[in-house]
Amino acid sequence: MRYRKVGKSGLKVSEVSLGSWLTYGGSVENEMAKKCMTTALDLGVNFIDSAEIYAGGKAEEVIAQFFRDENVSRRNLVVSSKVFWPTSKDITDWGNSRKNIMNAIEDTLSRLNMDYIDIYFLHRYDYTTPVKETVMVMDDLIKTGKVRHWGTSVWTAAQLERANAVAKEFGAHKPIVEQPPYNMLSRYIELEIMQVAKTHGMGFTVFSPLAQGLLTGKYNDGKPEGSRGATSTWMNRYLNEANLSKTRKLTEIATSLDITTGQLALAWILRRPEVSSAIVGATKPEHVIDNVGASDVILSKDTLEQVESVLDNEPEWPPAYKPEIYYQDKMR
Repeated sequence: MRYRKVGKSGLKVSEVSLGSWLTYGGSVENEMAKKCMTTALDLGVNFIDSAEIYAGGKAEEVIAQFFRDENVSRRNLVVSSKVFWPTSKDITDWGNSRKNIMNAIEDTLSRLNMDYIDIYFLHRYDYTTPVKETVMVMDDLIKTGKVRHWGTSVWTAAQLERANAVAKEFGAHKPIVEQPPYNMLSRYIELEIMQVAKTHGMGFTVFSPLAQGLLTGKYNDGKPEGSRGATSTWMNRYLNEANLSKTRKLTEIATSLDITTGQLALAWILRRPEVSSAIVGATKPEHVIDNVGASDVILSKDTLEQVESVLDNEPEWPPAYKPEIYYQDKMR
């Protein structure tokens, strides 16, 4: 396993890390989740990512149970969580206000059974709370020791600029990391966000690096029984013939390199020095083993050119995110 610094901070994380979205506390049995985490740590993964909203807080509880049952040392592991999305119908239980963040960190620490977390992410930007209020409460959490670093998740370049400017103006701790989606089929962060974050010394811990499993090649011949593509419709944005055709060609490239399609996809992400870690989900230990193997893969210039020829997709903005609809509903 190789390790990278998170932006210009001194924090170091494994190039491949383990996430708990859509898995732990939900679709994956607790014992299997523990086996996945054990395998990950044995192979050098030192970063586990979660959020209060994942499985309604159960993902954090599964991680805590793993630490207790396996007597895992907290000292050398990087654990993160996130705040923003509603956790109840109460008007104060969402967003990036001082009240919600202060309440949320206490709940997260309780579920994780920890005294602090290493990175606390703002899970989205909050248009209803002044940026100064949010920045200063994150600064307070760092000063009290409950949080070591803070970051953002799915923020725009302009929002990152604003947060860093406010932190600089008031001498507060700046965010060290952004967590966006990033994979071969979704490259919009290459347009502005990567450069802006880099300018401010921020790294990236990216999620959905395998496009919800599509880029492992498991859908090349159809939808496997029990897979997300077979049991839900929300993967339809990825599961189309154009993407499947590209994935089949990527599988041919991976086979010629004696690696898996998933390892090719992760190594392609790690080609960017701005990326500190690729966060992968895993429902079985063998998935962890395969994903971690990507850290040893260095793609040649010729291979990268072959991949780009297959992808043939210049980075482009995703459909407009319209948060005002959500906020208006919450404020009624």
